Amino acid sequence: MSPDGIAESRGSFWTSVASLFATSSTLVCCAIPALLVALGAGAALSSLVAVFPQVVWLSEHKDVVFALAGLMMAGSGALQWHNRHAPCPTDPALRDACLRTRKVSFAVYLVSVAFYLMGAWFAFVQPWLAE
Repeated sequence: MSPDGIAESRGSFWTSVASLFATSSTLVCCAIPALLVALGAGAALSSLVAVFPQVVWLSEHKDVVFALAGLMMAGSGALQWHNRHAPCPTDPALRDACLRTRKVSFAVYLVSVAFYLMGAWFAFVQPWLAE
């Protein structure tokens, strides 16, 4: 057995981490500012924007942010699906590492999906409901 199963699992893991990073930008642009305002912490939001003015850019370009994050999530999801039954090495230690990496990768992907949905709620659905 070649170590291709481990390489595929690691690739899937890193794409899951990349999708988590991309979807966290949806939280920064939309969910966190909305939460701060809802909690009456407008001063904290203005301090956040003063320290990190890129938050304003992310908020202004939320369509692009969500599109890119969605593309990364779709790619990561496709790799998760493709690698779900990929062979693992026969060596017990390597097999366990392979299976553990696969589980962690899927968990990271699910957290990414949750972040994406939370950001989409605050960016698109909540403003629409408030009209």
